[in-house]
Amino acid sequence: MTAATSKHLPTISGESAKVRTSEPVRRVKPPVDPASLVHRDLLGGDFWRKIPAYRDIDEATFLDYRWQMKNSVTKVAKLIATVQELASDDFIEDIREGFHRAPMAVRVSPYMLSLIDWSDPHGDPIRRQFIPTGSELLPDHPKLDLDSLHEQEDAPVPGLTHRYPDKALFLALDTCPVYCRFCTRSYAVGLDTDEYEKVSLKPTNDRWEAAFEYIASRPELEDIVISGGDAYSLRPDHIRTIGERLLAMPNIRRMRFASKGPAVMPQKILSDAPWLDALTQIVDKGRELHKEVCVHTHFNHPNEITEITQRAMNELFSRGITVRNQSVLQRGVNDSAETMGLLVKRLSHINVRPYYVYVHDLVRGVENLRTTVQCATEIEKQIRGLTAGFNTPVFVVDAPGGGGKRDAHSYEWYDRVTGVSVYRSPNVDADALYCYFDPIDRLPPEGRARWADPAQHQAIIDEALDNARERPA
Repeated sequence: MTAATSKHLPTISGESAKVRTSEPVRRVKPPVDPASLVHRDLLGGDFWRKIPAYRDIDEATFLDYRWQMKNSVTKVAKLIATVQELASDDFIEDIREGFHRAPMAVRVSPYMLSLIDWSDPHGDPIRRQFIPTGSELLPDHPKLDLDSLHEQEDAPVPGLTHRYPDKALFLALDTCPVYCRFCTRSYAVGLDTDEYEKVSLKPTNDRWEAAFEYIASRPELEDIVISGGDAYSLRPDHIRTIGERLLAMPNIRRMRFASKGPAVMPQKILSDAPWLDALTQIVDKGRELHKEVCVHTHFNHPNEITEITQRAMNELFSRGITVRNQSVLQRGVNDSAETMGLLVKRLSHINVRPYYVYVHDLVRGVENLRTTVQCATEIEKQIRGLTAGFNTPVFVVDAPGGGGKRDAHSYEWYDRVTGVSVYRSPNVDADALYCYFDPIDRLPPEGRARWADPAQHQAIIDEALDNARERPA
């Protein structure tokens, strides 16, 4: 043994040998400025009094869901009467045109109106979701149709979509506490508009019975989403009827009541005891049967979460009701890592679990709200690791044509010039390919030029499909 090698051996003393190791390098994060924990700062106080029509509304009245429903805005004239001097004449004319051309009916709660920054209504993320303006409308993508997800094609009975092997979507009704401009079910939800006549999904006994009979007849079905419309609009006896019928079926193990209500009208949870008690009874009965009953809701921007929201979510949490959130990625609303990160942290703070972020579906009249698949994948990269994994949402594309939800980054092919991404959905149709289309105004000049020529449309799609097929499985 040479001196060169022996100097690397441990020093031997007595009967034992000790290996001397250096101290590990410890990385200690610097202290966090408490002022940076903005996700904990929730809007409180009587903020609604800044709206002229609500200046004299006390807290008890504002927290009454019946007052919220009665005073929701559905017409331009009522909006003008509500905000009065807060909105400029130019903005009022802009929304007149937006109301006329919108494919979706308009209904906005006083609560939501109070959260809009009326000093900049055009840029406000809440206004953009609920109140259309003519100036922001863009031409629809040429590959868009009114039911882009083909929910009606996968409906064995009206209002029941059975696409995935063990899950079905039960559209119990076609009304909501508010109407979102970007609603993927604008083919059915809400009143008829100047532009469109809607498919009717009224809560009739015959239609519901047909849905229950189908669900009971399919032993593979274990998971039912109760949506619409919105479960907030179901009466307490409706909640019990649906819940008890489904829980009595041996095949059903899970159900979710889907509602945007907690985001747009948390007052109902605080003031509609019969509705909340009915939901709690079904949740409790499910737990007794070792079946899961939970709520899925829909917050899109951190400004939608206030102290009132927290009070409502605390009520659900205290009753043992799990709440998960599904957002829609929207341009000018939440299409930045900073905004999405704050939303995720604020949801976690009020015990709402971020679950999905959808790349915006192809919906009529809201092309200005859509983003690209690349935008979604970049934001997901930046927010992963911000908080616990179970509080980090998955970004998905609900594949047009009925392919179902796919991880946004799991495309077989993505052409960023033409904006076409191609997905497979083996559990829906192992042989099919499904295309999603980025908004044309977000494409580079070459891509916009190709889509401007209708003769190029099929060639664009064929190229994407051919490239996807050539990719190894």
